[in-house]
Amino acid sequence: MEELSRLIERIIDRVNINLREEGFDAGPYIRELIPLPKFSRFYGFYGVTTHHPITFHFSRSSLAGSHFLGKCIVDHSVLYKSDIRGDELKRSGEIVKCRNVQVPLYDDEVIRIKDSFLVKNLVHSNSHDPECPEEFLIQNTVSMHYANIHGSRVEGSFLGPFSTVDLTTVHDCVVGTWAYVQTGELDHQVVKDGRIWVHAPGVFDFQYGFDPAVLKRYVHFETGSKPTGLVVDFLRERKGEFKAIFDKVDSMPPVEEPPGASISRYAVVKGNTRLDENVLVAQRAYIEDSWLGRGSNAQENCYIVGSHLEGNDVTAHGGKIVSARLGEKVFVGFNSFLHGKPDAMLTIGGGCIVMPHTIVDIDEPLDIPAGHLVWGCIRGRGDLDTHCMALKELAGVDGEIHRGAMTFKGSGAGFVKGFQHRIEHILEANGAFYKDGAHAGHAQNNHNISFNIIQPYPEGPMKGLFPTIDIRP
Repeated sequence: MEELSRLIERIIDRVNINLREEGFDAGPYIRELIPLPKFSRFYGFYGVTTHHPITFHFSRSSLAGSHFLGKCIVDHSVLYKSDIRGDELKRSGEIVKCRNVQVPLYDDEVIRIKDSFLVKNLVHSNSHDPECPEEFLIQNTVSMHYANIHGSRVEGSFLGPFSTVDLTTVHDCVVGTWAYVQTGELDHQVVKDGRIWVHAPGVFDFQYGFDPAVLKRYVHFETGSKPTGLVVDFLRERKGEFKAIFDKVDSMPPVEEPPGASISRYAVVKGNTRLDENVLVAQRAYIEDSWLGRGSNAQENCYIVGSHLEGNDVTAHGGKIVSARLGEKVFVGFNSFLHGKPDAMLTIGGGCIVMPHTIVDIDEPLDIPAGHLVWGCIRGRGDLDTHCMALKELAGVDGEIHRGAMTFKGSGAGFVKGFQHRIEHILEANGAFYKDGAHAGHAQNNHNISFNIIQPYPEGPMKGLFPTIDIRP
């Protein structure tokens, strides 16, 4: 596996050059992270539908266990059990608006990954960089376990486990474990572990920082080791369910699909589960003993166990919901961990916004009233005073407020309106409002999809790498 080892060293060198000002060395994080034989054990696969343009190019790369949809180009990269989902890429002829400038697209947008190392990542949406509207680029980057790269061009950066970069152009940054950034642009910065940062220039700024001792209980990461903690334990306990799915070649979804719904054949659906119309269950989602009401969704790496989602509920990439009841139009942000118990149910009222990377871990029943914003780490009722706020109250803020370790500056109305608009867009894009052939989205467009398998070299110096492959219509 000499060539694979050389490729990993090449990626390390390129990331380190970009992060030389920070004195960061990516090598100890990834050199022995994954035993090399595993890269030749798992196939890659790509999806084909009539709704998404087809162009796949893979060269000098390892794609073990990774999934591709839409136009994707991968060169000199290592992608391990990652989902590269290009079903929201922009099309030729669309207009990109930036301030007073309208830029027409002459080509379809493409996801391009070059000289990068991604482990169990989710890459989705499209480039929100107006300077590069036709290319969703990830280059010279190492991104660790369960990180989300969502609508974000990333160059020369290191993303820690369970981090999320969302609608942000990232250059030469280190984003810590469990950190979330949605700031538009981020250059030459080190984002601390557990920092939650949402910033709209001239409009608002939301910041919260997890107590390191508290965060360590749920996710902990040290150089040269895999992540540990309660969240990792939760995932590991269910790992075997996915192995059974990926070990067989079957084009059928795990259960019968209701009208307008889409259930990936690479999802786990088990137990006493009910899925209603227009539900979307993406690949690597896990649903057990739960009821997903009409228009609800479970994105990649979502886990919903022993829970009831009333309808039009959004569980963003990596969200986990256990022993909970959600009212209508509840948004659960990226990588959140909502953990009730059968005898200590979590109830979240309709219209609530659970901020990305929120942890709710309770031993007694807890009710969060409708129309509230929730963030941080909540272990019981006493934490709501410093980790929860009515959206109506926040919308009335024009200035600066502090609530526990959370600081908000600017227009509360702008923050609330922006989030609510985004939730409506997500529901629309996912096909939650589909009816009588109108308002189709991902749930309907991904209903009929065929998967094609690609395999790596099984032996010799190229073992673990995939042959150069071009796939076109």
